[in-house]
Amino acid sequence: MRFLKLSVHPDLSNIDFNTTDLAIFQRDAARAIVLHGEDILMLYTERYHDYTLPGGGIDAGEDKVEGLIRELQEETGARNIRDIKAFGQYDEYRPWYKSDHDVVYMKSYCYVCTIDKELGATRFEDYEIKNGMKPVWINIFDAIAHNEETIKHSEKKGMSIERETFLLKLIAEELITVNA
Repeated sequence: MRFLKLSVHPDLSNIDFNTTDLAIFQRDAARAIVLHGEDILMLYTERYHDYTLPGGGIDAGEDKVEGLIRELQEETGARNIRDIKAFGQYDEYRPWYKSDHDVVYMKSYCYVCTIDKELGATRFEDYEIKNGMKPVWINIFDAIAHNEETIKHSEKKGMSIERETFLLKLIAEELITVNA
């Protein structure tokens, strides 16, 4: 899978990850890119007022594609997931919120896939429900503009919005054919 970007949270910008004694937790995640024309399947999160790609952590013993399919089904109710193709890997270092590690090294494996447009029932986790998460089809350019406004103006934005906006712009550039 091609490498897209390495992002380091500003709070960690002065750390040398190769020579430090930091306790680093690695978390692998799979993220879905599902397009219908210029519409993209996203998760809107009310708490953070942002759009993110469906996906999440890959469970122990699960391969990346299995994790992608499980997360996509849980978060969006996606049906008939098919034509799965690697898009790229986005890595990031972030501060970790649990006392057992200092930093999380998140590796996001992004895949393009096709699903039936009609979604089924979701199976959100409690925190996702509390955050007001819901699957939506949205024009990709509207999602980019929305996230850019959230980055500029929201004090409660989540840490993932920069990753998601970068990915949305790359998806639009590489996968969306704009009628001229």
